[in-house]
Parts: sequence; C-alpha cells; structure tokens
Amino acid sequence: MRCETDVLVINTGSTSVKVAVYSKAQMDSGSGDAQWSATSSLASVGEDRVGSIVQLLRSSPIALDAVGVVGHRIVHGADRFDGPVVVDEAVLGEIATLAKFAPLHNQVGLDGIAAARRVVAGGTAHVAVFDTSFHRTMPAATVAYGGPYEWVAQGLRRYGFHGISHEWAAQRSAQLLQRPLAELRLVTCHLGGGCSIAAVDGGRSVDTTMGFTPLDGVVMATRSGSVDPGLFIHLLRTGTSVDSLEEILERQSGLLGLSGVSADLRNVVAARDTGNERARLAIDVFVHRVAAGVGSMVAALGGIDALVFTGGIGEHSDEIRSRVAERFAFLGARIHHEVNRVAVGDIDVSALDADVRVVLIASHEELAIARSAHLLVFT
Repeated sequence: MRCETDVLVINTGSTSVKVAVYSKAQMDSGSGDAQWSATSSLASVGEDRVGSIVQLLRSSPIALDAVGVVGHRIVHGADRFDGPVVVDEAVLGEIATLAKFAPLHNQVGLDGIAAARRVVAGGTAHVAVFDTSFHRTMPAATVAYGGPYEWVAQGLRRYGFHGISHEWAAQRSAQLLQRPLAELRLVTCHLGGGCSIAAVDGGRSVDTTMGFTPLDGVVMATRSGSVDPGLFIHLLRTGTSVDSLEEILERQSGLLGLSGVSADLRNVVAARDTGNERARLAIDVFVHRVAAGVGSMVAALGGIDALVFTGGIGEHSDEIRSRVAERFAFLGARIHHEVNRVAVGDIDVSALDADVRVVLIASHEELAIARSAHLLVFT
C-alpha cells in the first residue's frame, strides 16, 4: 500500500543530482534530516542521465515504489507556472519548450522525471516545483528590460532563479532572528555552482540578480554572469559561433575560466594560497561581483535588516562571507570572526552589536520541494 506521507525528491541542478526521501514527520520538523539521501555529480552521471539517475534511485534502502508523491525541481517556469503543478504530458511539453532558456537545467529536470517514472509505482503523482515561482512578485519595473516594448509583450523579461532556496533562506532567517518575516528586509545570497542574490521584502521577492536565464548576474563556478552585450556582438562579428559563445559563457567562464584551475572555490583558494595570481584574480572578481549584487539589492529594498548566506559556497566559505559582509560595515553589518570561522548550520554570525545581522542558513532545497509537493497533492 502506498504511503501518502512519504515524498521522494529529485533535485537536478547544473552540476549535480540530489535525491532524498522524507517522511511527514521529517517534513514537519524542518531539520532537513531525510530517511535517505544521495548526491551524484553530473560529470559522473555520464551521457545516459536517465539510466544513471535510475541507478542512483535504486540504490536507496527505501521502498521507492511505495512513496506517495515525487517532487522535482524544475529551474525555468517562465510566466507559464506561478507555483507547483502536478506533472502531466502538457506540463512536460511546456518544460521541454522552456529548456531553450535554461539549457543546463530544464532538460536534466525532465531526465529526473523520466527516471522516477521508471522506479516508483504507476499512478504516483509527480509534482514540478519551479525555481522561478518565488520571483513572480517582482514589480514590472524590475522585470522589464530596456529594449523595445515588444520584448515585454513576448515575455522576454527577467524571471529570476534559485527561488526555492531564496524563499527557504528568508523563512529560516526570520525564525532564527525571532522576528516576523513580514517586517524584515533581507538580502539572500545563494552561492554555489550557480549563484544569485535576491531582495526579499516582507517575504516577497522584489529583485534578484539573475534575469531571463540562469546565466545572468554574478560570476559563478563556470558561468560568466552579466557581461556587456556589446562584447557578445563583437565576438560574433569576429568569428565566434553562437554555439561556441554559449559553451564559453556556460561552461568555460566564471571561477574556472578566470583561474584556469577549477570550478570549485576550494581548489581555487588552495591555488591562490600557493601564489597563483589567476586564482587570486578569480576570487577577487567573485567577491566584487557578489558585493555589487548585494548593494543593488539593498537599494531595491531601501535598506537591509539582515544579509543571508546559503548554498555550497555561502555555507562553507567563511572567507567569502567575511569579505562580502565587510563591504557593508558602513550600514552596520559586522561579523563575529571567530563564530564565522567555525559556523555550521543555521546561525547568526554577526558581532553582538551589529545593526545589520549576518546570517548563515543551511540549504535544504530538497525539504522545501518535499513540502511543496506534499501540500499540493495531499491537502
């Protein structure tokens, strides 16, 4: 008999596939603990992603054919999805159509759905949870580009991403600070393989650094972030093909492209510490772009109550947290350096007398997806 309280989650990102199974009690606790979880890098998954994800799922000690619902992270929902939806053939078609806007993400999400359908019992509901949904509250002046108005009419606009993570980080920050979310102005920094920063006013997204695609915004692991569009025109006019340009911007830029060492910040830091000047430049550029993104979000909010870090880099790099936060000491953001150095999990790493709190929140995208999927199907 299918258990209506257990949820299987498949979180497909640009660099990894994470899977987890949660009971109703675990979802209610909010601790992030799962019955079972596993992660595989996309590099190790190989060309047969569906088959590889099937193998990853079948390694579970949990009876996956007995779960009640499967939740899937889908990155780009554009203006077609404003919340979680039960997956049917029409939804699959829409997600596939939107893959052209997020080539590193949506197709992997579809592969995750295909893999889960092979493993779980027939008739089990699959729910797509979109990274773009949280940012649907951004005002018109924020989402419109400065091109011709036809772009607005055609949906060529800023959408924002990492919404599942930003929403979770905002909610947990309010709980940690013991203040109502409705009265907080938060700048949330999701820093990982992909990076984005959001302005969250009273729990609602009002701005973010990513735009039409997840390529926009700050420097990332292998993605360039924002670049003068005139540079693209120059490269295209001087012989770079569209496909080559996409490859450069998506997979050969960011920390990897600047450092020539690695897309992993830990390896870049190690190289810098041995005197590698390209690695030093990569880290300095990363810090500068993140700080600039935070500054623009503070402006969008008209102030800030807390600066929030989450994601792989946000959680594990005390240096990045410290260097970014110190740029905003003039606003009252001050870190307690000893606490920050050893910080783990959800914790306020601010100096005691800081006017702007600096907060570390453990990323639990899988738990957030599980809750959304369960809520949609069983309530």
